[in-house]
Amino acid sequence: MTAAESSAAAPAPSDFIRDIVAAHVAEKRYAKIVTRFPPEPNGYLHIGHAKSICLNFGIARENAGQCNLRFDDTNPVKEDIEFVDSITTDVRWLIAGWADEVLGVKAKGTTPALVTSLGRHDYFQPPAMPGSGIETEPFFASDYFTALYECAVELIKRGKAYVCDLSAEDTESFRGSPDLPGRDSPFRNRSAAENLDLFQRMKAGEFPNGARSLRAKIDMAAPNLWLRDPLLYRIRHVPHHHAGAAWCIYPLYDYAHCLSDYFEGITHSICTLEFVDHRPLYDWLLGSLDLPRALPHQYEFAKLTLGYTLVSKRKLLRLVQENKVAGWDDPRMPTLSGLRRRGIPAHAIRQFVANLGVTKHDSLTDVAVFEHTIREALNHSSERRLAVLKPIKIVLTNLAPGEVLVCQATNNPQSDSPSTRAVELTREVFIESDDFAEVPPPKYFRLKPGGEVRLKYACIIKLDEIVKDAAGAIIELRCTADLTTRSGQPYCDKKVKGTIHWVSAEQAIDAEVRLYDRLFTVPEPGASEDFLSLVNPHSLETVQAKLEPSLAASAAPVCYQFERLGYFTPDAKESTPARLIFNRTITLRDAWAK
Repeated sequence: MTAAESSAAAPAPSDFIRDIVAAHVAEKRYAKIVTRFPPEPNGYLHIGHAKSICLNFGIARENAGQCNLRFDDTNPVKEDIEFVDSITTDVRWLIAGWADEVLGVKAKGTTPALVTSLGRHDYFQPPAMPGSGIETEPFFASDYFTALYECAVELIKRGKAYVCDLSAEDTESFRGSPDLPGRDSPFRNRSAAENLDLFQRMKAGEFPNGARSLRAKIDMAAPNLWLRDPLLYRIRHVPHHHAGAAWCIYPLYDYAHCLSDYFEGITHSICTLEFVDHRPLYDWLLGSLDLPRALPHQYEFAKLTLGYTLVSKRKLLRLVQENKVAGWDDPRMPTLSGLRRRGIPAHAIRQFVANLGVTKHDSLTDVAVFEHTIREALNHSSERRLAVLKPIKIVLTNLAPGEVLVCQATNNPQSDSPSTRAVELTREVFIESDDFAEVPPPKYFRLKPGGEVRLKYACIIKLDEIVKDAAGAIIELRCTADLTTRSGQPYCDKKVKGTIHWVSAEQAIDAEVRLYDRLFTVPEPGASEDFLSLVNPHSLETVQAKLEPSLAASAAPVCYQFERLGYFTPDAKESTPARLIFNRTITLRDAWAK
């Protein structure tokens, strides 16, 4: 069974949000369960987003529903088409195998159609949801700018929104604090007619940035600070990556988000716990418009926080800008593009998220749990290959120059139908320098003067001589191969305690291998504003390795187990047949504590 088939066959997870959805399905509250994943395109997705993606798309999949990928792109200052493209790629990669079933789609160019008879409170027709398919477009909040503007006009007419001339600094100071009520803006009691005129002039571009804003008119003494006349629109004379130069006023997230959910027919709007305090505003905005269809409801869960990892876009951006990493997709980064480039399969991330479950309590997850899940996934799916990262040459003196002994190596012992491949033992081979000790410590079972080890899949060898240059550096190790001990011969009963890997020096291919490790030296780097000083100086080591020739045509996304070393994948961005580059996905076992 493939990893995808195993994932598909696994029982559906159970958690408190799924229990709520199941109850709604049982009582037939909704004709169709519709969720959404709504990232802002101001950075790359990271491992923390994976939990929300799997939860929202998973619930849709389990209930024959739909999940919309929607870009909440209401802040053109920070957003870019680069992030739109990367997010789209990452989501589709992570939900590969689910996409045809659950990916929400819209016909190209469609937006919610505004019904002209506002007096009947029929603001929006139900959204069109044609078919499904991964090739169709995602949703954009910016596609709803006209509809959002008209909803704001309606709030003004109802006396529930006003144009405010306070500066950003004064707006904040008037807001008060959790233990101190706010103060009313001096512009709070403008007439609806004056507010409508000013808001239209804001839209027309008459005022400079920051001169005016549109605010909800709720309660400046509310215990919840988010209800103290929050901003709905601000002036920003900045072109938009998706909407172009048509707008110079842009809605705030809280305003656009709840209405976008409504436009798309979202039934369950699932957010992380920091939005608990925003929920009353979410409900107030929707309730203030007397919308005719069923309203979406917001539910909150604990986000994923992983040890030795950052999940703050602002801090990840600093890592990129200050060249602590080589871009958003650096394999040390917790971004989905970085994890993919490192060779971590999507099904391992989905399994990790499923194992964690969904709760209402924030906690720090040990990164070793994630690493264990990766090893479990790769152990079953990865073929084995021989590679030497830090080579030292051995000469098998009893093999003639040009002589070749064919050995059979196992491709994957975890496979339901294990197969083998031919590897050739020649007079000169490379072994790992760590597998030799001229002055061995106690209980050292690898190669040492006068000692014997087995070359895996080949035979037992004995070290006879160490050859050095004039400066005392080792040039080569001269050994004798006991050909009576060749693997696969049933009559061989000679045993040794050490088995090491090797590659033929005559046939080996060269490759650059990048040995990645944890990016930070402490479990909670995000707790410090000085997090850049916590970057692990040994998070990347580059070596020139020798690989068995069967790896010459390797290309991503395949991942191999280099025997005794770890899991490695060709670098998807830079590796070519002329210049092979492999990234270490993960070691065979957790050696961090050591």
